[in-house]
Amino acid sequence: MPETTAATPEPAVGPREIVERFHRAMLKKSADDLADLYAADARHEFPFLFPGLPACFNGREEIRAGYRAMWGATPVEAETIRDVVIHETAEAGTVVVEQTVVGAVAPTGRPVTVPGILVIRVRDGQIVHTRDYMDGLGVAKATDRLPDLVAALGG
Repeated sequence: MPETTAATPEPAVGPREIVERFHRAMLKKSADDLADLYAADARHEFPFLFPGLPACFNGREEIRAGYRAMWGATPVEAETIRDVVIHETAEAGTVVVEQTVVGAVAPTGRPVTVPGILVIRVRDGQIVHTRDYMDGLGVAKATDRLPDLVAALGG
């Protein structure tokens, strides 16, 4: 009789691997790859409210649609993500990610550098919650949208 062995289940993907995949999706501007990292009922928040951007996306499909719209509208092309430091926290599955996104504004080629912090909570190999703190003012400046931002703020 042939010998059978039980398949060993693959361990759930941890936060560090999720961060690597998150960064790959950002560089490709792949809303599908990014959203597929999230649980169906996940939440992605933007605590630094910025005119024209939502405060959060609720659920994988809203994350997919929201990022597809945002990445489709921005002239910024990310080329690399540097200065990445991942801090483990006391809460299992939660990491704080320091990062700097470096790229250029199409079609001018003007360089843009966007520092940011992500707080990502992963459970069972999927993101369940993200708090995304990025330098929106830096993006507005690089894309010549500061006057629009000031007007939106009532200035």
